[in-house]
Amino acid sequence: MALPVPEVREEIHLRFTLDEFLEREERATVKHQLVAGKIYSMAGGTDAHSEIAVNVTAEIHFRLRGKDCGTLNSDMLVRIDEHNAVYPDVSVVCGERRFADDGRLALLNPVLVVEVTSPSTITDDRGWKLELYKSLPSLRACLIIDQQRIFAELHTRADDGWLLQTFDSLDELIPLAALNIELPMAQVYADVAGDLARN
Repeated sequence: MALPVPEVREEIHLRFTLDEFLEREERATVKHQLVAGKIYSMAGGTDAHSEIAVNVTAEIHFRLRGKDCGTLNSDMLVRIDEHNAVYPDVSVVCGERRFADDGRLALLNPVLVVEVTSPSTITDDRGWKLELYKSLPSLRACLIIDQQRIFAELHTRADDGWLLQTFDSLDELIPLAALNIELPMAQVYADVAGDLARN
């Protein structure tokens, strides 16, 4: 006669708070994002993704010298709310930096965030992630840059919603009005544009 199998109860924590997430993230060896209370590991990127992100970080940093704004790379987590925290490729904060935690792991008040898309993230970057960013009271603009073609879209906060501008030429300048600077598309795609043209 077969003996009954005892019921095994597995405790599954389905929804993490920001504090719980930060406690884990501080000890983690790879980066994660907190989305709707669930923790997701982040994938690596291509060389084109990395070069574009570095180009944008360096160019914005250079153009903001002497101003009361700081340019942060993809190591800076941005806290959206109690159950959402993500890593933009670039973020800019002006004035006092405010954080959700004493360890200064999660920034609360970016003025600009930049995402460089990849084939696996483009839908997220233009979808739920963009909507999360737009919910931040401090955010004035979100710039989404395509790594597979020369194309960028700028979402800028206006009095009655958000304005969308697109750019698809290396001759264009992206107006980052919140920072009082312009970002040349030629610099965004420096050392990458030639490879994109051959694809």
